[in-house]
Amino acid sequence: MGMDGANARARFPQHLFDNLAEPPPDPRLAERAAEAFPSRFLGMSAKTGFHAAQARFIGQLTAVLGIGGLIAPGAILVCLGGLSLALFAAIMVYRLGLALFGSSRAYLLTDPASLSLLLPKYTILIALKDEAACMPQLSDSLMSLEYPRHLLDVKLLLETGDAATKDAIHAQIWPEGTEVLVLPPGRPQTKPRALNYGLARAKGAFVTVYDAEDRPNPGQLMEAARRFAWDPDLACVQAPLSGNVRFGSWISRHWALEYAIQFNRLMPALARLGMPIPLGGTSNHFRRTALQATGGWDAWNVTEDADLGLRFARLGKKIGVIAPSTVELPPQRLGVWTGQRSRWLKGFLQTWLVLMREPVSAAREMGVLRFVSMQLTLGASILSALLHLPWLVWCAFCLVSSDARVSLVSWTMLLVSYAVGALTALTVPSSTFAVRMRDLVTFPLYWPLQFIAMMRALYSLAKRPHYWVKTPREMLPGSADETAGR
Repeated sequence: MGMDGANARARFPQHLFDNLAEPPPDPRLAERAAEAFPSRFLGMSAKTGFHAAQARFIGQLTAVLGIGGLIAPGAILVCLGGLSLALFAAIMVYRLGLALFGSSRAYLLTDPASLSLLLPKYTILIALKDEAACMPQLSDSLMSLEYPRHLLDVKLLLETGDAATKDAIHAQIWPEGTEVLVLPPGRPQTKPRALNYGLARAKGAFVTVYDAEDRPNPGQLMEAARRFAWDPDLACVQAPLSGNVRFGSWISRHWALEYAIQFNRLMPALARLGMPIPLGGTSNHFRRTALQATGGWDAWNVTEDADLGLRFARLGKKIGVIAPSTVELPPQRLGVWTGQRSRWLKGFLQTWLVLMREPVSAAREMGVLRFVSMQLTLGASILSALLHLPWLVWCAFCLVSSDARVSLVSWTMLLVSYAVGALTALTVPSSTFAVRMRDLVTFPLYWPLQFIAMMRALYSLAKRPHYWVKTPREMLPGSADETAGR
């Protein structure tokens, strides 16, 4: 449905192209976008990185295990094996339980007839960097939203020097009142810094975040507004993200299957149980007052979405989910997938390390059960990325070597992990993602790829902790004709 600039100008009145406000860059506002959160919420920002107390604890633990291994190696191995088995069982049971508990979407839909809804202004924040090719699609998606256009407050957030995207913006039509905000140069050059810059100028009672390639269901904003009206305690709702796998590659199908599980099974279950939810990077909707009360986004965390969701849990803010989805294009090539996944894993590590600076305080703020849930979701994501490939390589080595053996327990754990993965995939509604047999057969080849991304993430965390790896947009044949939820 996307249109180029020439076609748009031929089809719409000229004044629709000339209504873009473009206030001058504000260096002081940009400085606050980067520094306000770490200044206000001391200890909750990833800016300060790995704390000395955490390094000391790891050193002490390593020393204790080393000395114990010299004195009583058998006892140490038994203890570590028992703890590993208990943790593995807890992760498997919890994940499968969430997948089974995340039932159909029917309960997510509110009844419009039951609400008397006075619609407020709605701010849409879109951080852009080298996104000229996506502007026709983005314009079309925003103009298709089933929300009164005069109540939309769209902020297109650009980095200094991105002239191509700026020109592409001016070639399209946008809801009346849209602003183009160019950020002054500064550190860190990350999406959350741009979002904070836009949030400072937001006028809406509600705020949502989209990416340039997103195709949100036209009714998504209306459904979020209904949910906020229906439940005054809600601070945020997450819309499901889905991958467009038409013409897609093998890796894109597995990426989309991960999304289908995460957003259609696990997140609804976590929301129903009141557990912490690591938010997705787009299509999360906030009450602006709640978002500002929690400090906005941490500009120094490269997965600001997951960090914000868990911070909401620490500060007692309620998160829900809604049904209307947003369609994204999955990465098609391994190199693109690895870059994106390494940023995600680096951000997960940053988020987990921030939470574990004072684990007792975090557990008290979240509640013990919610803190444990966080470890079995976010912590499990980190752990699985670290262990899948080494574990698989060791098992394969033992198969071909007469000098090494894998215990029955290890083989059982390996088979159980794959069985749980298959069962979890089969819980995904067919309307969301049509799981094929080859998906189930080949996902043992997909999971170990996370180890490669994790090694890159660890290197980047050590050398460039706040560097944002930009995911290149890969347009598919015919993808311009796809629409979300239509």
